[in-house]
Amino acid sequence: MRSVCVYCGSNAGAKPIYTERAIALGTQLAKDGVALVYGGGNVGLMGIVADAVLEAGGDVVGVIPEQLVNWEVAHKGLTRLEVVGSMHERKARMFDLSDGFIALPGGFGTLDEMFEMLTWRQLGIGDKPCAFLDVDGFYSPLIAMLDRMVEERFLHPDQRRDLWHGDDLHAMLEWMKRYEPAQADKWMDEKRRGALR
Repeated sequence: MRSVCVYCGSNAGAKPIYTERAIALGTQLAKDGVALVYGGGNVGLMGIVADAVLEAGGDVVGVIPEQLVNWEVAHKGLTRLEVVGSMHERKARMFDLSDGFIALPGGFGTLDEMFEMLTWRQLGIGDKPCAFLDVDGFYSPLIAMLDRMVEERFLHPDQRRDLWHGDDLHAMLEWMKRYEPAQADKWMDEKRRGALR
């Protein structure tokens, strides 16, 4: 695993532990020789995790849409900053640059980016690991919703298991290094599967 994309908030959040865990993740990535790919901002948890990687001697590649550069939130001290034309281009470029994806706490953008990667994984577009690093139970309600999707047969159990969730940073990184993608069919309905053949 040479590079990991981290999705996280452009705000730092209400609790100091969010900052502490972002620093711990960035420091560990640098220590492991894993480059950080992220959204290129200098604000919130985004800026915090990037600074932690840089301070620990690691490499950071930011990918940011031109509009956000114009809002003066681009981080100027990265190993490399790529400016793209749109959010769609940003997500595609981050996918190309990354061997896996981690979500720290964040808002709409964090969930949008991570769930797009999970959807691509589900459709077989990519085979890269996705993990929610839970901090102080932040993602527990979301994971409960995913379990409800399995119960109601909107999500295959193997695809639910294909996603890592927990608070142990080292266990998460080890899981990502050993990751083998699930081979479950997206469609659980026999009639639908038959129609596609």
